[in-house]
Amino acid sequence: MDVFGKALTDYCQKGKASTLWLHNSYDEPEEMPIDVFFRDEDDMPELEHQALALCKGKILDVGAGVGSHTLWLQQKGFDVTAIDISETAVEIMRNRGVKKASVKDIFTLEQRYDTLLFMMNGIGLTGTLPGFVSFLAKAKTWINPNGQLIFDSSNISYLYDDLPMPKDHYFGEVSYCYEYQEQKGKWFNWLYLDQQTLLRTAKQCGWQCTICYDDGEDQYLAKLTLPA
Repeated sequence: MDVFGKALTDYCQKGKASTLWLHNSYDEPEEMPIDVFFRDEDDMPELEHQALALCKGKILDVGAGVGSHTLWLQQKGFDVTAIDISETAVEIMRNRGVKKASVKDIFTLEQRYDTLLFMMNGIGLTGTLPGFVSFLAKAKTWINPNGQLIFDSSNISYLYDDLPMPKDHYFGEVSYCYEYQEQKGKWFNWLYLDQQTLLRTAKQCGWQCTICYDDGEDQYLAKLTLPA
């Protein structure tokens, strides 16, 4: 069952939904606000405005959810395609007016783009630090010359202020599971990158990394490009 998709559908159809819980590997479950996925331009934080302003050329919005960022780019006249692994999310974004949307896993990508956009910590889909390294290798075949990867991430070291840092894996590697109306989805891995780890890893993998924005609260925006 697409637990996350069911919550999105209820909110889309009724304007409200039951509580969507996000279980995690490090603490108690947290309530996930569903309305944040449907926000418009006025409700987007500065980091997202900065990210959208960096977009250029042929754009792929990866893990686009219900298409809020795609719709903004589309309205500005960009050639933008949205993908998500949730069939329900893709159906909703199409109904919201996204012109080019498909159910697709980024790792099956065959076309090239000028901008690969990952919003709302979307780069976390790489799952682990080794997974991110593997992603960076593949991404070189997914962008055109002078192309770019744009994403935000967070330093979650604060979670361990009162706990010992993990010794068997990078501290930014966590696991999540959605629960909606007493039904749980499958657990999945997610990655958060602190800036220094990102800068070091990107350089080791042959990418140039620029931190474009820092909100001062552990979240930041990054742009990765390949050397000319």
